[in-house]
Amino acid sequence: MTTTEQIPGYVTGTWDIDTVHSDIQFTVRHMGVGKSRGRFGSFQGEIVTAADPLQSSVTATIDTASIDTGNADRDAHVRNADFLDVEQFPTATFRSTGIRQDGEDFIIDGEFTLHGVTKPISLETELGGFTEDGLLGLSAKTVINRTDFGVGAPGGAMIGEKVTISLDIEAKLRS
Repeated sequence: MTTTEQIPGYVTGTWDIDTVHSDIQFTVRHMGVGKSRGRFGSFQGEIVTAADPLQSSVTATIDTASIDTGNADRDAHVRNADFLDVEQFPTATFRSTGIRQDGEDFIIDGEFTLHGVTKPISLETELGGFTEDGLLGLSAKTVINRTDFGVGAPGGAMIGEKVTISLDIEAKLRS
């Protein structure tokens, strides 16, 4: 079991995700051979580090209209009712339900809501650490099946069903 002494510089408190120094990216297969990548430019979140690190929590909200794949036409298509339907579902959310240790890393279990559908997911998380001036860093990754959330048609040849989501997060200690 992890104790605060085993995490160098561990600080309890409430942290706000620094969106300038954080990134939410995704990767999905295209035509079965290549990969398409994108990111979300607008999001917010909070991390609460508890005295027992495994009792900590995370919440986050993503503005789905902020998708950026580097191609304006593709972005417009992904925003429409064929995929994200951002008018009806303007946000995606994550709320942690538990944290467990996995060697030196952690698994953050939680509920992810996308396209109006909530499913459990687990984020494989590497803690980057804490700074003396109130910064926390972490990286996390998960894979979801987009059709489990009602995003796009199942079995499409153009775009794969598995979507890898990668997070690089810096957060500032709330004063």
